[in-house]
Amino acid sequence: QVQLVESGGGLVQAGGSLRLSCAASGRTYNINAMGWFRQAPGKEREFVAVISWSGVSTNYGDSVKGRFTISRDIAKNSVHLQMNSLKPEDTAVYSCAAVLDYGLHTQWYEYDYWGQGTQVTVSS
Repeated sequence: QVQLVESGGGLVQAGGSLRLSCAASGRTYNINAMGWFRQAPGKEREFVAVISWSGVSTNYGDSVKGRFTISRDIAKNSVHLQMNSLKPEDTAVYSCAAVLDYGLHTQWYEYDYWGQGTQVTVSS
């Protein structure tokens, strides 16, 4: 089993920044990659970013490319999502997830473990 705990959400004005963190514990040696997804009310869950457990490879959703950066803190078994130039349409519940299968997966149903989610609200 793998446990994931997110932190860092909150309220920010448009154009501002937030940094989300996801701490992993348990059988983390099985993890191949960590991803961030978001879901706004009435919308489908959307892929945001993914990083290999080694921290070498990354991939981003089109809507966040150039604004968000995913990184890995190997010593702390954690993943971070730096979000800059935030827009009101970035408002959503952000969740981190871990996948055991090889590859930088972008579909939420491919992930094996999920955190509880953290709310990000961007005001205009």
